[in-house]
Parts: sequence; C-alpha cells; structure tokens
Amino acid sequence: MEYKLRPWTINDLESLVKYANNQNIAKNLTDRFPHPYTLENGKAFIEMATQNIPTSIFAIEINGQASGGIGLHFQQDIQRKNAELGYWLAEPFWGNGIITKAIKEITDYGFKTFDITRIYARPYGTNIASQKVLEKVGYKLEGRFEKTLYKNNEFLDELIYAIRK
Repeated sequence: MEYKLRPWTINDLESLVKYANNQNIAKNLTDRFPHPYTLENGKAFIEMATQNIPTSIFAIEINGQASGGIGLHFQQDIQRKNAELGYWLAEPFWGNGIITKAIKEITDYGFKTFDITRIYARPYGTNIASQKVLEKVGYKLEGRFEKTLYKNNEFLDELIYAIRK
C-alpha cells in the first residue's frame, strides 16, 4: 500500500478527526491525544504541527487523505541532541507495513535534517505491535520502567527504544 509523508494543512481537519477519533489508537498514546477526538482537538493539533520549519511533524497520507501522523519532538537543555518519535496510523491501514516504512523514513530524515544524535520512542508495555515495529527498523530497547505510567485507570510499563546516528 502506498503512502507519503507530507506537512499537515487545515484541509486535513476532517480526515484527521475521522481517523483519530478511535479508542484503539488513543489507548496507546498520551492523554494529549484524547478520546473522543474533536474538531477543536484537530485544529489545535494542526496549528501546533505546522509551526516548525523545517517540518518535523508530518501527516501520513494514504489514498489522498491524512490517515495518521508521525513526528519528531525535540528535547531541550542537556537533552537537546535527542528527539522523541511519536506516531499513529488509522486503524483501517494497520498491518500493511506503512508505519514501519514511515518510521524508517522519518528517522533518516531526522538525522539528515536536524542536529540530533538520538531518536527515541516510548511505547507502553502493552503495545507489542509498536515494540516489534521499532525493533524491525533498528531501534534498541534501552530500558523498561515498571508501572510508571497511568492510563485508563491502570498502571502500565514504559519502554524506551532508541536509535543513534
């Protein structure tokens, strides 16, 4: 299945809300990605995602629609050579290898474009699919913190996966 990474635009609002308003996606993301996902949430996200130049947060376009998102979130102070990777994909497109390719693409882009030496992701211990995809593209498990996250009324393990330039 074909996809492309491209900057978000306000024209993506309808498809963003359509696909992001999904409990199966929200349960694996921070509470900043709410459920239900509203037009107001989508507008605020697109406004935030379009601030950086060069772009660091992209829409994953499939069949002409924004069907997910992937981005690098830069750290500050003594962690300034690091970026956190965040991503999600619309449920109808799971299992097609899209997110694997998109992570590889943004990782390469991040190291070529920005002054960073490490990209990391923090999947929950319950998100086995995300752990597998990170390992598939070369991210290494650096640490597991037991029951440190509180999501949907339960404590979850936090895993740290990273790749270095």
